[in-house]
Amino acid sequence: MAGIDFEDLLPVIANKLGGEGLMKELCKGFNLLMDKDKGVITLESLRKNSALMGLKDLKEDELVSMMREGDVDGDGALTEMEFCVLMFRLSPQLMEESWFLLEEALHHELNNNH
Repeated sequence: MAGIDFEDLLPVIANKLGGEGLMKELCKGFNLLMDKDKGVITLESLRKNSALMGLKDLKEDELVSMMREGDVDGDGALTEMEFCVLMFRLSPQLMEESWFLLEEALHHELNNNH
């Protein structure tokens, strides 16, 4: 894949923003890629909106693979949480070095929702 990929960017973003800031940035990415009517990322919305995020070089099979890998519940779409988990899984360096950031952000999110 040409250009910069998520493996290059996520650790840098995580180090600058911390867990909560990283989750906010991932949520912005989710919002850019999602189908606005359905509130989830579909293959069609990923195809259409990926160019907005500099991902226009992704091939069809890469988009399909990304959807398949991230779609934990098998409903053919990515929820915000599935998308965030997928982004972490696509960045092994981030998972190794910064797993606590995700836990910290999720803990904060859970505490704010209850």
